[in-house]
Amino acid sequence: MSTPPSYETSRALAFLATHPAEALDRLLSKVEHARDRRVRRSAVYEATPDSERRLHQLIGAPFPCSAADEFEAVWGGLAESLAASSSFVGEWIHDADPGLTRIAWCVVRHLQPAKIVETGVARGITSRILLEALERSGGGRLWSVDLPLLRSRWHDQTAAAVPSDRRARWTYVRGSSRRRLPNLLAELGAIDLFLHDSAHTEANMRYEFETGWAALRSGGVLLSHDITMNAAFSDFAAAVPAEPLFAQYDESRGMVGVLVKP
Repeated sequence: MSTPPSYETSRALAFLATHPAEALDRLLSKVEHARDRRVRRSAVYEATPDSERRLHQLIGAPFPCSAADEFEAVWGGLAESLAASSSFVGEWIHDADPGLTRIAWCVVRHLQPAKIVETGVARGITSRILLEALERSGGGRLWSVDLPLLRSRWHDQTAAAVPSDRRARWTYVRGSSRRRLPNLLAELGAIDLFLHDSAHTEANMRYEFETGWAALRSGGVLLSHDITMNAAFSDFAAAVPAEPLFAQYDESRGMVGVLVKP
């Protein structure tokens, strides 16, 4: 006698039957992850000395950073805010990285971008920080491209950290970056900030860097989380006329990569 499928499996099969394009994109991502595990083409990064000061030099902003205290206050108050939210369930601290979000905060507050595009949302911690920074700057919008996880716990919590009063400046674009980015960027024209934090496969990262970089205006910024996953950022940085900045964000030598377009 066969074992009936689990609730999660049944749910996934029913969902994929009604979303064939997403099914194909999810399959492609699994293939890329499997290829990366076989090949494991890594790169060695050394953190940029005094990386926070150097970041501000690259974007032409004063240092010490006048926005740093703002970020610490927002980050420190996030737990209290999410605890009071009826839509956000469970621990939040592992959803986002304060190293990445601190850099993103400084870039937004100093450059006051009109158009930000990010890939990867999950429960929306980084999206929330970007939107809080835009709110304080008094302008600009965020477009977030995301193919949410199918597992019900995570799928149902997509963007749960973004409250309704921060969504006026936000457009959520559901789907893979390879399917949704080309049309989105064609509609937006030049953008000011591109942030990669979706699937960290080498092929996906390379695609997003090339596509996001082409859309950036002169002086625009490309940020990438988890660049140590493979050599995509190293290869891309070597191919463009920009000085890469590497910011180490934890003791396991996780790195954020930064490129400012000349």
